[in-house]
Amino acid sequence: MQLLEQGRPAADRWLRVADAAPIPDDVAALIGLERLAEVPAGRTAPLGVVVGPATLPEELAPLLNRVALIAVAFPKFRDGRGFTLGRALRERFRYGGELRAVGHVLPDQHLFLLRCGFSAVEVADGADLAPWTAALGRFHTAYQAMVTDKATLRQCMRRFG
Repeated sequence: MQLLEQGRPAADRWLRVADAAPIPDDVAALIGLERLAEVPAGRTAPLGVVVGPATLPEELAPLLNRVALIAVAFPKFRDGRGFTLGRALRERFRYGGELRAVGHVLPDQHLFLLRCGFSAVEVADGADLAPWTAALGRFHTAYQAMVTDKATLRQCMRRFG
């Protein structure tokens, strides 16, 4: 998979560990949420978890200080629960680590992922990145508040109205 961080191509330093494979101690490992209990508390290498869109942010809250990456799986592009989960983790629980969208997302959703607090998105190997970066410049003002510090249309109108 290719990785885009804040809209730019980036190297992926995380090793995705299969469910039955041993979790290495010396590399940044990305594991399923259900395997987190297997990891010793004294681990020094970074740890990340993959969660589904139905995961409640309250379930993740006690784990946020243990993980440096939360990868939210999008099973279908039309499933918006991952957006809600990402935004809740950033706004309500103040998660400051990497928040990554994985699975079936479209270039048109890239800007909205960033606005909801995602810092990275996985893109299929060999995919053309031009539509992904072009999507970031499509809109310059938003109607809804967002996790980023950009002003909404209503806030802009108040300043100049």
